[in-house]
Amino acid sequence: MIGTGFIYGVAGLMFAAFAILSATDRTNPKRFGNGAFYAVLAISFLLGGKLGDIGNGVLVLALVAIAGSGAMGRGGRATTTLGERRAEAARLGNRIFLPALIIPAAALGGTVLFRAVPSLVDPKQATLVALTCGVLIALVAMQLWFRPRIATPLAEGVRLMDAIGWAAVLPQMLASLGAVFALAGVGDVVGGLAGHAIPEGSLIGAVLAYTLGMALFTMVMGNAFAAFPVMAAAIGIPLLVRHYGGDPAVVAAIGMLSGFCGTLMTPMAANFNLVPAALLELKDKNAVIRAQIPTALPLLAVNIGLLYWLGFR
Repeated sequence: MIGTGFIYGVAGLMFAAFAILSATDRTNPKRFGNGAFYAVLAISFLLGGKLGDIGNGVLVLALVAIAGSGAMGRGGRATTTLGERRAEAARLGNRIFLPALIIPAAALGGTVLFRAVPSLVDPKQATLVALTCGVLIALVAMQLWFRPRIATPLAEGVRLMDAIGWAAVLPQMLASLGAVFALAGVGDVVGGLAGHAIPEGSLIGAVLAYTLGMALFTMVMGNAFAAFPVMAAAIGIPLLVRHYGGDPAVVAAIGMLSGFCGTLMTPMAANFNLVPAALLELKDKNAVIRAQIPTALPLLAVNIGLLYWLGFR
């Protein structure tokens, strides 16, 4: 059956190509650092299943060492000139966004199709397999339509990855941190503290503790996926679901949405809030956060209300 092996294989080959292109980019004085970073990522995707926990741990430490030592930099390899890009944008107009729509359309259609044929694709991975297929289909469509050089999509991918830098892997790192916290029993500790703070029999108190806790933990940890295992173990499952009989799907979904409100308000979510400021060369590195707070706070209040009214019917 087609599953995560296919997804990881595609990602691994992409990062392997990035590693080669980066290492051969003479315009980047730190090309070997970039090449090593992408090569480690490629190894983790292609061989991670065979390396075991210790092997993958070593790869993670290697990523941290490369990124933390300042060995990475932005390359200067250009696939087109500024004039060529302007002329192409003027010629295509908004049609240039059509290939990007192929990806979500293929992900949706593929998910429905793959689940209807469970013997072909692992049902648990149907959406991710469909998403990967959508990316490949979009890539072929763009090659046929724009007819760039074969290496152009990969070179543009390297350019984008260089601009984002190490922050590209931050979500995976923080999600793993959340799992470590959950296994270490942090959720039980937080649950014990919350039990003393929430009035006995107060549903609204439990809802507030859960949603605000998701937002605050996300602001501290930088990612809602890292905060969720902790808050679910502390309040979501034992109080909202088991004690008050809440709908698990609603509790989980709105809990994550509450966490995403915290994502909008923290510099710890570097890939969402600091990287855009750097790419736009803003003088205030927190400008993105300042612009998002007026949206995040009302949205958090709405999520609190939705969980209280929809989760306990």
